[in-house]
Amino acid sequence: MSKFTYLLVSAMLISALVGGVLGTPEETNSPPEERVNVVSTTATPTPEKQLTPDAAYIFRKEDGHYWSNASVDGTSVEFLVDTGASIVALTWRDAQRLRLKPKELDFRWSIRTANGETFGASVLLDSIRIGNVRIENVEAMVLKDGLLDHSLLGMSFLGELYSYEFKGDTMIIRK
Repeated sequence: MSKFTYLLVSAMLISALVGGVLGTPEETNSPPEERVNVVSTTATPTPEKQLTPDAAYIFRKEDGHYWSNASVDGTSVEFLVDTGASIVALTWRDAQRLRLKPKELDFRWSIRTANGETFGASVLLDSIRIGNVRIENVEAMVLKDGLLDHSLLGMSFLGELYSYEFKGDTMIIRK
């Protein structure tokens, strides 16, 4: 087989594989209201289309980060979504609001963050809910006062999802 023929066959196989894996929008199993126009990456779903049985939408704010208000054990907490955080991290203030009694917790775990090193106390949250997506028994750390300005929604929550994806200014999470 000549080098040209080999490259042509390889390119055809790659094209077939990519086409078979990605498919076209008409071939996807997602309902039409969940499809995002590929041409307009800034399009965001309207509020009435946000709540599907297994999905929730998190929007990027002007600061370039994805923020979400979540219900943690029935209490509203604002989270910065952080795929680089291995665990949900709670500020001292949010831990107090959640009645976790941070003064009584055991801060024995050494934690490295983008803001420096601190100590954390391990806690288990009954649930975190964003829209229709609810994850139970979520491991979290309460960090010593002053290191975090906002609680972080880390991988101990995100890793329990069926999927999460970014489309333009929207993060879609699915249970």
